[in-house]
Amino acid sequence: MRIIKATLEHLDLLCPLFVKYREFYGEHPFPESSRSFLEKRLRRDESVIYLALPDDDDSKLLGFCQLYPSYSSLSLKRVWILNDIYVAEDARRQLVADHLMRSAKKMAKESQAVRMRVSTSSNNEVAQKVYESIGFREDKEFKNYVLPINGD
Repeated sequence: MRIIKATLEHLDLLCPLFVKYREFYGEHPFPESSRSFLEKRLRRDESVIYLALPDDDDSKLLGFCQLYPSYSSLSLKRVWILNDIYVAEDARRQLVADHLMRSAKKMAKESQAVRMRVSTSSNNEVAQKVYESIGFREDKEFKNYVLPINGD
């Protein structure tokens, strides 16, 4: 398995799996909007996307993860938010997520980030175990809140 950083040339490969990721979380697929969203992130250098590919096939995507940069005012350093991670159904149980997250962790270290953050649903025990296996710890210091902007 190879992990590579996505570029605009990878959009055609990435978009179908990104759409499946959105559907997995109950969102409408919106393939054109999804492609436009990813294209903007890559073109504007607003996120880092890692792709997992088989060693011998550049046309098959096993999984991806997308990270967004943020900053910590308290530590005066960069923080990376592991916002999206998804593994194709036929590639599960092959440690794809582990490889993706290890690449993300390496990039975070190289950028001198103070930490990476990730969120998952409280009932997604599989994801929680994967995150914990590479060193993520549940945040006991801060409680997170969400403020929906649209609809109110």
